[in-house]
Amino acid sequence: MRGRFPMRLWPLVVLGAALALAYLLPVVTTLDPLAQSLRIRLTPPIWAEDGRHGFVLGTDQLGRDLLTRILFGLRTSLEIGVAAASASAVIGVVLGLAAGYFRGWMDTLVTRLADIQLAFPLLVLAIAILAIVGGSAGPLTIVLALFGWAVYARVVRAVALVQSELDFVDAARLAGAGHLRVMFRHLLPNLLGPIFVLWTFAVAQMVVLEGALSFLGLGVRPPAPSLGGIMSEGRQLLEVAWWLTVFPGATLAAVVLALNALGDDLRDWLDPRASRQR
Repeated sequence: MRGRFPMRLWPLVVLGAALALAYLLPVVTTLDPLAQSLRIRLTPPIWAEDGRHGFVLGTDQLGRDLLTRILFGLRTSLEIGVAAASASAVIGVVLGLAAGYFRGWMDTLVTRLADIQLAFPLLVLAIAILAIVGGSAGPLTIVLALFGWAVYARVVRAVALVQSELDFVDAARLAGAGHLRVMFRHLLPNLLGPIFVLWTFAVAQMVVLEGALSFLGLGVRPPAPSLGGIMSEGRQLLEVAWWLTVFPGATLAAVVLALNALGDDLRDWLDPRASRQR
């Protein structure tokens, strides 16, 4: 039944905890991700033999609190992921609606552009562009947004092709509705379910790509924290300070898995037939 919401609990718990820790904890405390103290550099987690009170996950090579940096890095990753996925959704939905509704040369143009876009690996293109323009949060978000629209366009186009032939669209045209009103007032509401499911998966993909690019030094610039950047800084100290790589990597993996699980649950709820076929 469509009314039954088969949502698993753990993705909501993980995402809720991630959002609360990333946005609420720094507000009510005096945490500073850039505060350094070489006297306590490479302090292990609090439960280890040489752990220190107040540094739950230990410190990095400059004596910065790892938990604080992970929380601020998680905030950065989520903001870039949400912004890039939302911008690419707007671009893809508009182009997909236009292709499915107008058809003809518009459909051919959008379809060919999407095919060209999907033919190139996103990570390789992002590395090439960011190596030229320089890596930072702004250019990184723009690059990810510009190269993520094709999936939305193809899905929206396919649904719009079917929806535009139904009676309610003909009725809207006969009532005097213009093209834009038919597209955004009558067709778009029927596409919100698939769009939101795609957006959920896209946020997870963008978070992974942001982490990969920051790991390569093309994302958020140090000393600003990002999960990929923290792992990159700690990879050379893996044998003596394993926590510098393991904890940010586990945080990134947990958030991405929770986003993908949430997308799966939403897809099953919005399309029960897909759930029964699996």
